[in-house]
Amino acid sequence: MKAARFSRFGGPEVLEIVDLPDPHPGAGEIRIAVRAAGVNASDWKKRQGLMDQELPQTMGYEAAGVVDEIGDGVEEVALGDRVFGFGGDGAAQAERAVLSAWARIPASLDFAGAAALPSSVETAARALDQLGVRGGGTLLISGASGSVGSAAVQLAVARGARVIGTGSPATHDRLRALGAEPVAYGEGMAERVRALAPNGVDLALDVAGSGILPELIDLTGSADEVITVADFAGAQRHGVRFSRGDAGRAVYALGQVADLVEAGRFTLPVGRTFALTDVAEAHRVGESGQVRGKLVLLV
Repeated sequence: MKAARFSRFGGPEVLEIVDLPDPHPGAGEIRIAVRAAGVNASDWKKRQGLMDQELPQTMGYEAAGVVDEIGDGVEEVALGDRVFGFGGDGAAQAERAVLSAWARIPASLDFAGAAALPSSVETAARALDQLGVRGGGTLLISGASGSVGSAAVQLAVARGARVIGTGSPATHDRLRALGAEPVAYGEGMAERVRALAPNGVDLALDVAGSGILPELIDLTGSADEVITVADFAGAQRHGVRFSRGDAGRAVYALGQVADLVEAGRFTLPVGRTFALTDVAEAHRVGESGQVRGKLVLLV
């Protein structure tokens, strides 16, 4: 099968499409013929050598496609089913991928739209779980207009929370459509939030990693009520929790978000698609920050 891989660390130019043996699912896993695979910031961090130092490395953790092989003990899917989920071996940007967690693709969603969901949805759901977000409270999301932020807004609204979300003025109409009360980020953000919530907010989630943690602590009244998924150094400096998946991933959210999509209560737009052979260009575009919305490879 064709797969994206790199054999040395560096810029997008180190990426190549190579022939690799077809993978096969183990117990509790499935294999899909990949139709689309998501591209994330973790991909270029991996390529730059900021994560795992092993070489060579394949690429991709999320994909959507058609089930073509089923491992032992799996009963809830059949050959030919359309599914999306996580490739546990980090090789989802390929013609075939083994998934360790998955859900059926809603009828209203195409493969590209489904491939855009897993990482953003899991990250958002995990952070909301760790914060204890539920109905009756007010949640502030810093960086609400990106993929993870948009997912967090919609999942929090589905839980019954009041959501205030920061973003540029150009994103405010979309944030309102997702169910958030928008405020502009930048200088004076805390005062604008207090205009909506005079007594502050109950909880805060930092998705942007823009050095805003002190303001979030002030608005919630405690570092214990703040979580970041984007500012590891700031979390250590200010005593804020940094959300990571090694304590357990919220893979249950795949099925939940599929139901929300079908009910018309969840959307995550695809910003741009690329052919698998153009994976290097996808990395260049992603690192530049020029495109709003998820980047997806079509296979």
